[in-house]
Amino acid sequence: MSLAEGVLQLIEDAARREGFGRVTAVWLEIGELAGVEVEAMEFCFDAVVRGSVADGARLEIVATPGSGWCMRCAAAVPMHEKFAACPQCGESGLRITGGTEMRVRELEVE
Repeated sequence: MSLAEGVLQLIEDAARREGFGRVTAVWLEIGELAGVEVEAMEFCFDAVVRGSVADGARLEIVATPGSGWCMRCAAAVPMHEKFAACPQCGESGLRITGGTEMRVRELEVE
């Protein structure tokens, strides 16, 4: 719920700054390793935007893949779990390089 409230705060800040009155769609980028349950975000978003500039806005989730760096292979590798082993050599302790972010990517406004 707090993540959805944070998204709404970003939207309301943008509305004040840019002077738009209504948001009709929100594109939210969520990384595979961000630890965000997409279904919960969709449910919470619908609840927290009621009565706001984003009331009734369509939420579009854009998933971004997880990625990491293997020191042993010296290679960028895909990651699907935070503590995964390297898919090439089996080494544990990959350094996460992508897929942990969550950000508002785009707003459709009136």
